Amino acid sequence: MTWLPTTKKELERLGWDYLDVIIFSGDAYVDHPSFGMAVIGRILEAEGLRVAIVPQPDWHGDYRDFRKLGRPRLFFGISPGAMDSMVNKYTANKRLRSEDAYSPDGRHDLRPEYPTIVYSRILKELYPDVPVVLGGIEASLRRLTHYDYWQDSLQKCILCPSGADLLIYGMGEKPIVSLAHLLAEQDCEIDVPMFRNLMVRFPQKQTVSLLHRNEIPGGIKQDDIILHSHEECLRNKKVQAENFKHIEEESNKYSAQRIIQEVDGLFAVVNPPYQPLAQDELDHSFDLPYTRLPHPKYKGKRIPAYDMIKHSVCLHRGCFGGCAFCTISAHQGKFITSRSKESILKEVKAITQMPDFKGYLSDLGGPSANMYAMRGRNQTLCHKCKRPSCIHPHICNNLNIDHSALLDIYRSVDSLPDIKKSFIGSGVRYDLLLHDTGNEQTNCANKKYIEELITRHVSGRLKIAPEHTSDRVLDLMRKPSFQLFHDFKCIFDDINRRHKLRQQLIPYFISSHPGCTAEDMAELAVITKDLNFQLEQVQDFTPTPMTISTETWYTGIHPYTLQPVFSAKTQQEKLAQRQFFFWYKASERQNIIRLLRKMQRTDLINKLFGRK
Repeated sequence: MTWLPTTKKELERLGWDYLDVIIFSGDAYVDHPSFGMAVIGRILEAEGLRVAIVPQPDWHGDYRDFRKLGRPRLFFGISPGAMDSMVNKYTANKRLRSEDAYSPDGRHDLRPEYPTIVYSRILKELYPDVPVVLGGIEASLRRLTHYDYWQDSLQKCILCPSGADLLIYGMGEKPIVSLAHLLAEQDCEIDVPMFRNLMVRFPQKQTVSLLHRNEIPGGIKQDDIILHSHEECLRNKKVQAENFKHIEEESNKYSAQRIIQEVDGLFAVVNPPYQPLAQDELDHSFDLPYTRLPHPKYKGKRIPAYDMIKHSVCLHRGCFGGCAFCTISAHQGKFITSRSKESILKEVKAITQMPDFKGYLSDLGGPSANMYAMRGRNQTLCHKCKRPSCIHPHICNNLNIDHSALLDIYRSVDSLPDIKKSFIGSGVRYDLLLHDTGNEQTNCANKKYIEELITRHVSGRLKIAPEHTSDRVLDLMRKPSFQLFHDFKCIFDDINRRHKLRQQLIPYFISSHPGCTAEDMAELAVITKDLNFQLEQVQDFTPTPMTISTETWYTGIHPYTLQPVFSAKTQQEKLAQRQFFFWYKASERQNIIRLLRKMQRTDLINKLFGRK
């Protein structure tokens, strides 16, 4: 087994006297397809390039970690982490999380806040003539003017504070290969002036550049989408909301338009993304020679995120749910690309050879558990569509939601001799399962899926995400009516009863989402109590860049309707909502009663606590 090199000694063992690309990562180096730096490193390696990874460099003192491998021939890459650094570090109440899941032993001191900015600035200080290319979630979701919850302010395109030369957004396999080939063709060491000149002459898809007006390739064109400038957004929240509608629509189109926004006298030029990977391209990304293990430097240390996914398999990419608070579509898009059965089974067989594998797969899933192989029947219609969700406010008539292909994957995996059981840990969209398609064969397949999911693939608890009970709030979340959850629970309970199973349904809920009031939360408490739930999986809404919920929360208006929407913002308002999750705790009872009396909802006091 070989890892990509991380030190001078490892380079010497390989006999390398230079590197084409050096990637600085905010995560520990785990050579696994769930870790972005490993994917990009392996993709570039497969193209014949010499790539090294510097995981979690020390950003204090003399910057020796940034110096140790010298300068690359082509560029430095920044991979800040598989999760946004601020979400990874802080709760919705801005308190420090118990651990950093992507660091050895969960340590908090191995990455800075906003590593994209910190690493880029250091590299620019040490190697001002070497191009720096940004990628990953943190940069991708900050590619244009965005609200930052942790700084409580509107921030510029992240190229501005970082000083980097290019940003690759979304899933980066295609754009990083295209960029590397363009630079490698020059057959020389690339410096910043040459790099900028190449980006103007050969604009790269799925990238963002900061350019002077006269550098914009082809000039500003009639079909470009020109956003309000960053400075206008600072002055007027309404224009920020107007901007976001365009940004979200272009993130979910098959063929998007170029987006341009002025900032600091320059222009952030967002080139259209590549179309979704074909199946063989996605297979190639997953079939690369990953060791599937943490680098040996972490021997004896625990990496929490790796522990969660080491025996799991991702089946597809993309999500057409379009949930208002989720960033998946902004990064992966709504179109589903599914791996072939051969690629999936190949990975499962590799997992069965791991020394600590006991026969149980923790997840056969994806961004959503049950969207595998789903797409529009008439792709011509899909290519013209700009709906951010294929299933809200209703399931598109053109969408094929047949679960047969997914059932075939489950059964093929379970038939392997070393598999005792495969579980589904990703979130299940029950609205897809309960929808009457008008096609008897599809409806039958979906019923079979429900039965098989509940009887064969639940590890005692099935997690699903109704998110709220108020249909008004759910509409703002782009989630289905709560009645569907109730219907699914009845089916779940019936199947468990028939098969004599003792399994639990674990629902996820969110408080303080835009549009949600304390009264909505009080009614949620009563409704879930009546369903015999004492809630565990709950969270306050956390505003994260590039979601419709965040823009609504920050601006106070909905970007599509431009109508005002209430949001709980103060700690007092947020606590007033959150406490209703825990109505069953004696410590919350008096506060809840006091608030319900203030709201003149004594009827809910009786329903929660009884007349006594």
